[in-house]
Amino acid sequence: MTSNERKIRFFRERIPRFECEPGCHDCCGPVTTLSEEMARLPVKSEAEHEAALAALSCPHLGASGCQVYAERPLICRLFGTTPRLACPRGRRPDVMIDSQVEAAIHEFMAQTRQVLV
Repeated sequence: MTSNERKIRFFRERIPRFECEPGCHDCCGPVTTLSEEMARLPVKSEAEHEAALAALSCPHLGASGCQVYAERPLICRLFGTTPRLACPRGRRPDVMIDSQVEAAIHEFMAQTRQVLV
């Protein structure tokens, strides 16, 4: 396991969990993520990526929601857990993410290679 993979695991364990509103995909737009996280997701064709980008969506969003929910990137996990990335429908965990953990995640993402999901 690489250093980045250990950090990703560390951060994932510290992002609060909550239930999204069923059928909502308001946060599922094009995002950038770490190449290590992208490598864990199913490969999508160039046409699937282009169609998702044209629709301002994610290529891993299916008719019933996120098809990679268990492996979704850190940025996706942050939505709804911090006021900076608030859920448009007002959902949130009982306790929001620790501000120091959030800052460390953003710093980590800024220092690593990002790719478009």
